[in-house]
Amino acid sequence: MKVIIWGATGMVGQGVLRECLLADDVTTVIALGRSAPRVQHAKLQILIHTDLLRYDEITHRLGGVDAAFFCLGVSSVGMDEQRYTAITNDLTLAAAGALARISPASTFVYLSGAGADSAEKSRTMWERVRGGTENALQRLGLKAVYIIRPGIILPKHGARSKTALYRLLYLLLVPVATLLRPLYPRSILTTETIGRAMLNLARRGFPRPVLETGDIYDISRIPAATAET
Repeated sequence: MKVIIWGATGMVGQGVLRECLLADDVTTVIALGRSAPRVQHAKLQILIHTDLLRYDEITHRLGGVDAAFFCLGVSSVGMDEQRYTAITNDLTLAAAGALARISPASTFVYLSGAGADSAEKSRTMWERVRGGTENALQRLGLKAVYIIRPGIILPKHGARSKTALYRLLYLLLVPVATLLRPLYPRSILTTETIGRAMLNLARRGFPRPVLETGDIYDISRIPAATAET
């Protein structure tokens, strides 16, 4: 597979990138974003692109993509709805829309969050905006769109958040969540779990377009050889 990752320098994106580089059936990985990941690999291509709302200049790089993993995202803390929508909704749809025009046979996997509201009626702003983005993605005409909604995510294999506040929170969260994870493996996920789940969605799909935490864990456990279509 030829895959593309938006947000490969973020905590979850780092985990997805690692799993893609380790996968035998992934031949090319394009890391697209404003900055480059701190990884070197024979099958990694780094595509620096500063305007994430426009892709006309790099359409030739998006051709022949089999799967795309969109891991960009920001916290809604301190943001009004207009600003949060511009980042969460507009950037996502610009990327997916470009892919739909150039590689319509590709699979698009979107990193959302537990609690996103598909009905778009929640009183909580971020839940409503995320839900609206999820719905819009499924109308773009791509071969397949999958939404994953993880809750607690533990960083693995050196993955770390780019946000100082999040790094501080993880220092407090990780020891406790690590102790609890063996008891609740389907509720507390890791960056490795999410990376493997995204790859398996590209390989074999899923009966439903939206995957909650337990679904993400379950599909991540399928061996790659079994998951391949």
